[in-house]
Amino acid sequence: MNIKDAMGFLGLCRKANMLCCGHDAVKESILKSRAQLVMLSSDASERLEREMKYLCTADARDITVARTACSMEDFAAGIGKKSAVYSVTDAGFATKILQKFMEE
Repeated sequence: MNIKDAMGFLGLCRKANMLCCGHDAVKESILKSRAQLVMLSSDASERLEREMKYLCTADARDITVARTACSMEDFAAGIGKKSAVYSVTDAGFATKILQKFMEE
């Protein structure tokens, strides 16, 4: 995974106002059917992961939830927002960001 490239795409996503940061903002984006991808930091709690997976599959939603190899500190350094959970609200950005985070 090239963290610099992945963070670059997340930064663009944030500047385009298509990135939600934090539990409440991500939860709202899921419930309003705007979220296309939900990402968890490597140090996010198991309880948070269970909650996000439940929200992303309840009521016939099919939103991808991915635990990344980046910690909250990595996200803070890369995009300027420290959080354990993020959601991307644009399908194009979501696809590209997921590819970047899942690259070997």
